[in-house]
Amino acid sequence: MTAVLAAAALFVVTACSSSDDTARPGSPSGAPSSSVSDGSTPPDGAAKPSAPPAKGSAKVVSTLTEGLKSPWGLAVLPEGDLLVSSRDEGTITRVEADTGKKTDVGAVPGVAPGGEGGLLGLAISPSFASDTYVYAYFTTESDNRIARMLYDPKRPVGQQLGAPDTILRGIPKGNIHNGGRIAFGPDKMLYAGTGETGETGLAQDKKSLGGKILRMTPDGQPAHGNPAADSVVYTYGHRNVQGLAWDSDKRLWASEFGQNTWDELNLIEPGKNYGWPEVEGKGGKPGFVDPVEEWRTNDASPSGIAFAKGSIWMAALRGERLWRIPLAGVKPSAAPEAFFEGEYGRLRTVVATGDGALWLMTSNTDGRGTPKPGDDKILRVEVT
Repeated sequence: MTAVLAAAALFVVTACSSSDDTARPGSPSGAPSSSVSDGSTPPDGAAKPSAPPAKGSAKVVSTLTEGLKSPWGLAVLPEGDLLVSSRDEGTITRVEADTGKKTDVGAVPGVAPGGEGGLLGLAISPSFASDTYVYAYFTTESDNRIARMLYDPKRPVGQQLGAPDTILRGIPKGNIHNGGRIAFGPDKMLYAGTGETGETGLAQDKKSLGGKILRMTPDGQPAHGNPAADSVVYTYGHRNVQGLAWDSDKRLWASEFGQNTWDELNLIEPGKNYGWPEVEGKGGKPGFVDPVEEWRTNDASPSGIAFAKGSIWMAALRGERLWRIPLAGVKPSAAPEAFFEGEYGRLRTVVATGDGALWLMTSNTDGRGTPKPGDDKILRVEVT
């Protein structure tokens, strides 16, 4: 870990003119394998008989809560209530799953909001019943880092978080492309999607933590089965990863912002190079992994993803819609479908509820959206 952190600290972070969800003027419209949790490479399987139908449905059946400020991360506690991070305020709010009641959990010390940085992804420890850890990915004055905090809801409102225990530091930070999504996989290892901060060369530099998907133990150490035993780097060649989700066969999928042309949905396999900045979208170049699906940047700018009812569901910021990608093994079984286009504005995060539905969170108060009355919201979506 010392070697990894020292290497990461050497990189100078710069910004570029494009942002993670706004294309440049004139651009076109529109696991140890995180694939498998034991570190093996998944078979290039054929279509499953149980593939979902080509056409699905998505219906908002209720609004759980309103009035959230710059919400970003969304994590489900074991009993079903939600924790929500505020990117710009650096705070965490608990939302009751049955009533929508909000409780101020507390602020995360050291968060330095700015641009696309701040308090970003949240994850709940797979051993929460015994250790009560909440994990957070956030931007400081010097870097992006991951910390865990004890969470005690019996403490006074606003004081329910313990002091941060930083498990990984040295992830490059920038005004843009900070990544930020974290999630525990079926293997109980912690995965993190990072960005290259606009300094594109970091994505191909295996010694940098920028432009990567990282895999680590709950203590922040390189996980057994990683491509390099002394590194948390799992895959590289990414521009800005903000979505991580596992399907029913424990394969890891990730969404990624493109620059001018193509946003991506990728099937993640350890040690693979996903192409940025040499390739954007399906380039077909040797040595690089092509995305499983791609979208014009106007139609997507994907952030969070979730798996439910045999499909990947992808929240789109600039595209202002929820995408459904039905899967047959490792390939789409039909063309992607879009729901709610323009209806709820920018969509940041989507997570499975555990009973076959989705929690869908808007992102209209982040400085780029056009807030409507009640924004930002968490919606319950029934899907097929």
